[in-house]
Amino acid sequence: MLAGLARDISQQVLRTDVAGMPLEWIDYREAVRLYHAEQVAYDCGTRLYSVFGGYSAIDGSRSRIDVNSIIATHGTSKSLSRNRDEYVPPLNNRTLFRRDANLCLYCGMRYMTRDLTRDHITPVSQGGLDAWTNVATACRRCNNYKGGRTPEQAAMELIAVPFTPNYAEYIYLKGRRVLTDQMQYLLAHIPRSSPLHARLSDHLENGEEIVEVLFHD
Repeated sequence: MLAGLARDISQQVLRTDVAGMPLEWIDYREAVRLYHAEQVAYDCGTRLYSVFGGYSAIDGSRSRIDVNSIIATHGTSKSLSRNRDEYVPPLNNRTLFRRDANLCLYCGMRYMTRDLTRDHITPVSQGGLDAWTNVATACRRCNNYKGGRTPEQAAMELIAVPFTPNYAEYIYLKGRRVLTDQMQYLLAHIPRSSPLHARLSDHLENGEEIVEVLFHD
């Protein structure tokens, strides 16, 4: 039996290592498995779920596992800790569009995901790379108009500077729904110079309990 404060069972749990480094999003089943296996070093945030099991044949008590929104598991990710400053997350359209908040970086309008494209700022035909700092979210109209030209050649301007997300930013961008406490936790691992830091800070200042990361099928 499952009960709790989360809206539904799809609410993700943020898993970190014992040193507090964000690692991944997991569902409640994986979280319960980690609690049951005594792999959870500590937890914080809000209680999302209470999972009830069977009754004890000895005293009749019922087993129960409470799942919090943030759990730290034993062990540390040594390779990540050592290389986190050089970490480059995999590039895909889903996280690219989320990085840019579903905005076309040329016209500044927000679109549904199906109406967005990945634009290579310096076209591949001109030696541009398929890398975070050379790609921008663009609506189909702007991308078609730009074609195989650079923004300068097409007399277009970017409204923001493309950047490579660090690991914590990438974790945030992968989240389906990010709770306030999870957002606060991730914010501590995001550089103040990052555009995402300002965006998340705005959400927190506005008192938003849940941030729906923009992604529409």
